[in-house]
Amino acid sequence: MKILSRLGRLMRYTVAYAAITHCTFEYIGDFVLCKGPSMEPTLYSDNVLLTERLSKHWRTYQPGDIVIAVSPINAGQFICKRIVAVSGDQVLTQKPSPIEAEYSRSQDGAAAGKKPVMTKDYVPRNYVWLEGDNKGNSSDSRYYGPIPVGLIRSRVLCRIWPISEATGL
Repeated sequence: MKILSRLGRLMRYTVAYAAITHCTFEYIGDFVLCKGPSMEPTLYSDNVLLTERLSKHWRTYQPGDIVIAVSPINAGQFICKRIVAVSGDQVLTQKPSPIEAEYSRSQDGAAAGKKPVMTKDYVPRNYVWLEGDNKGNSSDSRYYGPIPVGLIRSRVLCRIWPISEATGL
C-alpha cells in the first residue's frame, strides 16, 4: 500500500512537471541549436540560442530582429533568419541566379553578357521579408518571397553557447 502511494505521488509530480515544461517551451520561450551557414558571421553552426515567444503579444516584429520560423518550403524544418522588411516596406533585391546561369559563366566567373536583375517588391500585410546574414549562402525570401507572420515561432534573445561568445542579439 505504501509503495502504491509513493508511485501515485511520483506520477502526479511527473505529470505536473511535464505540463509546466511543455507550457514553458510552447508559450514562453525555448532553446534552439543553429545548423547551417546562412547566418554567418552573426551565428555559426552549433550555437545555442535563447528565444522568446511573449513579445509578439505587445510589440510587432521589426527589421533587424532575428527569428526562428517554420520553413515555407519544408514545414518539418525551422529556419533562423533576420527580418529585413515588414508589412508595407519596399524591398529591392537581386534575384538569385538560376542554376542554368551558373553553367553559362565565362572563364573569369562573370555571367555571359548579363547584368544582375534587380527587382522591387513590397511586403504584403501580415508578412515579413527574411534574409540570412550570409547572402551568398542563404535560402531566404529572395527565393521563396515574403512569409506570413504566423510562421514565426519565436524571436532570438541571445546566444548562450559557446559561453565565450554569449551575447545579446
